[in-house]
Amino acid sequence: MKLRIISVGHKMPGWVETACAEYIKRMPRELSVEIIEIKPDKRADGKNSTVVQEAEAKRILEAAGRDFLVVCDERGQEVTTLQLAEKMQFWQSLGKDISIVVGGADGIHTSLKQQANWLWGLSKLTLPHAFVRVLLCEQLYRAHTVIQNHPYHRE
Repeated sequence: MKLRIISVGHKMPGWVETACAEYIKRMPRELSVEIIEIKPDKRADGKNSTVVQEAEAKRILEAAGRDFLVVCDERGQEVTTLQLAEKMQFWQSLGKDISIVVGGADGIHTSLKQQANWLWGLSKLTLPHAFVRVLLCEQLYRAHTVIQNHPYHRE
């Protein structure tokens, strides 16, 4: 199974690339993590937020294909690391890849949220996109270690 983090945004700072690479390399081959960057739509020519969200949603769905779709949303379900590990075990049983979506500055279009298999609330706080990428990579690794009974995670 592949885990794809589909993130609207580009030109991340070096510390983001370094931190994500560290957790990605720790993942086993059968549970690889890939980050796919979706270029943000420009708010030029009088485009409003909805038009920007629609354009980004189209590109996100193209990147996700037929994957199990997880959308990060502040109103989504918040889970503990142990609950995330249970979700990951469920995902592994599906026999398909997983796409985890991080929206752009204008947010995620309603239609994309409606198509999601799961809305995941990382926090009630507004988090910077760069930080969210690192957070996702670390938590996916941490959930994997829980499944493997590895001592990385302590309860």
